[in-house]
Amino acid sequence: MPPRRAVTGRSQEPRQRFVEELRLLRAKKGVSLRQVGEALGWDWSLFGKMEGGQTIGSPEVAQALDQYYGTKDLLLTLWELAAGDPKQFKERYRRYMTLEAEALSLWHYGVSLLPGMLQTDGYARVVLAAGGTKGEELTRDVEARVGRRKLLLGEDAPPFRTILSEAVLRTSLEDAEEWRKQLENLAEAAARPNVTLHVLPHDSGLHGLVSTDVMFLRLLDDRTVAYTENAHRGELIEETSSVERLQRAYDAVRDLALSPAESRKFVMRMLEEVPCERSI
Repeated sequence: MPPRRAVTGRSQEPRQRFVEELRLLRAKKGVSLRQVGEALGWDWSLFGKMEGGQTIGSPEVAQALDQYYGTKDLLLTLWELAAGDPKQFKERYRRYMTLEAEALSLWHYGVSLLPGMLQTDGYARVVLAAGGTKGEELTRDVEARVGRRKLLLGEDAPPFRTILSEAVLRTSLEDAEEWRKQLENLAEAAARPNVTLHVLPHDSGLHGLVSTDVMFLRLLDDRTVAYTENAHRGELIEETSSVERLQRAYDAVRDLALSPAESRKFVMRMLEEVPCERSI
């Protein structure tokens, strides 16, 4: 049996549906892109790129458009769906991203980078650009990564525990202000009731995850899967004995790490060390 078509005839693919609604709403209102830009205070070319599918903008832009068109939270909802759509990610991440969105709880260890769902726009852009991503692909990938932050928000957000090697927090951005924003974002995230942050000090010594970034996902069927990653590739691990071996290593690392209270103080001390911009 062929797949059923939507009754409205509109696309059911999140990003395309978002684009179609933007075009339809502007046509109904009978305004130009330039008029939209003037009304909302953004360069009109941004709205042209959004209607062309080159970018989905930010949640703030979607919310402003909802107010402008009188559509309540329609565009913001479509933006969230488009930002979290696994089809935005490269093939090797797609299955993992689908499972991540469904996970009942998440445990993470980072030896080199902050986890994507705790990254600011500025941090994500630097990381992705350093890996060779550029142009429109860079814009799309930043939006996709930033969209993952919503997983940790709301009353039904899953518990998330992250252990960060001190090296992650000592590898700052060149732009001091962007680094300040990232540390502030991390401190704010750690204060949420569903987020637990540990910092693993430099002097903790060698351990079973010394060169491995890993995320564990507990799924609806009570299975736990693991995703390991380095600079060149990622691997989804579902075989039970392999996952259990990684979990034992993770538990040992957690025993070496600072407590959540001590870890948050560590982040706050690092914030104090960020140089302030000189006033001119």
